[in-house]
Amino acid sequence: MAGIAGTCPLGALLRNSVSENNGKISVVHYEGLRLQQRMQMPSPSQYISASSSAAPRCRTIKAMASPTVGAPKREKDPKKRVVITGMGLVSVFGSDVDAFYNKLLEGESGISLIDRFDASNFSVRFGGQIRDFSSEGYIDGKNDRRLDNCWRYCIVAGKRALDDANLGKQVLDTQMDKTRIGVLVGSGMGGITAFSNGVEALVQKGYKKITPFFIPYSITNMGSALLAIDTGLMGPNYSISTACATANYCFCAAANHIRKGEADIMVVGGTEAAIMPSGLGGFIACRALSHRNEDPKKASRPWDKDRDGFVMGEGSGVLVMESLESATKRGAKIIAEYLGGAITCDAHHMTDPRADGLGVSSCISKSLEDAGVSPEEVNYVNAHATSTLAGDLAEVNAIKKVFKDTSELKMNATKSMIGHGLGAAGGLEAIATIKAITTGWLHPSINLDNLEASVTIDTVPNVKKKHEVNVGISNSFGFGGHNSVVVFAPFRP
Repeated sequence: MAGIAGTCPLGALLRNSVSENNGKISVVHYEGLRLQQRMQMPSPSQYISASSSAAPRCRTIKAMASPTVGAPKREKDPKKRVVITGMGLVSVFGSDVDAFYNKLLEGESGISLIDRFDASNFSVRFGGQIRDFSSEGYIDGKNDRRLDNCWRYCIVAGKRALDDANLGKQVLDTQMDKTRIGVLVGSGMGGITAFSNGVEALVQKGYKKITPFFIPYSITNMGSALLAIDTGLMGPNYSISTACATANYCFCAAANHIRKGEADIMVVGGTEAAIMPSGLGGFIACRALSHRNEDPKKASRPWDKDRDGFVMGEGSGVLVMESLESATKRGAKIIAEYLGGAITCDAHHMTDPRADGLGVSSCISKSLEDAGVSPEEVNYVNAHATSTLAGDLAEVNAIKKVFKDTSELKMNATKSMIGHGLGAAGGLEAIATIKAITTGWLHPSINLDNLEASVTIDTVPNVKKKHEVNVGISNSFGFGGHNSVVVFAPFRP
């Protein structure tokens, strides 16, 4: 799921054809989607005079974000400066942040054949499946057995982030005002296993056999709700669902709650667990996935000429975002600083990006304006880079529009090793971005054997690189044309 020319997996594969037929328009999304029926819409002639010419495929938009002029000013008010004080995750490389990043630095692939269910009859049989996951110490056994994996991952990642921020149960219960701490963990697809099981029970056994947990464990807000219920956090609480842009949207919204004084601390990120029959089958039907069943570890290969689609992943990535005033007051460890972010919409197509790339490039520009950062200060990009044919190049072209001089810019693809975590992708990649800032090492983009000629930015191919990050951005794009970019930097008092 992504929103720029196949940065979103389908964007690389779908094309929009519009043909008039008996006074109606037939909209077909194809070259990857086989629709059994065409969607019928009223003819434009019912709304537009006959003399009007047909609208161009990609409308020209004259208004756009103003470029940063002069020296940008960063936020100095400690009540409005947002810092990162904790990180937690569940990933194909386990649930320890340092172990996760060390695996990335080693260039190890977490992609393998799926064995959670019988995938032998599927045309794609591999993914970034999480194995040996344990919720011990984080979720009690009774609830653990009922929960969809999406929410299990969320609760464990969220509690680990709180522990990392020295906000464990005892501290929360005795020292903190819980009404000033919120939770905002989104999901692109929600409890898809719980939903599928509920539908199966309905079809096979009737409505009386549907579990009462069917609806609660399916809806996308339940990750934030369950984490808050478990920890007693009573601040702003909801979820955002914008496909693969979800986690970055959550970061932007959480920062705004802090800046507006509505919360001191936000527990925020994304979670997803779609590696199950209907999830895998759905993306196969879209013809969005790589088919390298014979060599899964080399299937995810952003910017490589031989890429053939994205690889499904799963997990959860959660940050503790906090006002500098709050962090200073309680003596918290400050890991990095969130400088700003932005969200935009292509307003163009359900899966395809704008041909002119305005939605993405303007999102990057707006994020830098919000952060008080000039393009020249940015020297690292954690790219959305899903390994789709058109999407990878479209993102690079948008980056080039904003950063005129890319000679010092480094750009890598976390998905080359863990696959595409969908709604969790931005959370996991934010952690990778922050670890790059704190360690001074960039993980490689693996499987990059035959680089596309138009990719002239250093993609850190196959081997990690030492690199002092001044300012880093993390990109995420989703179906519906949802674009999101967040900006992180080393914390400097």
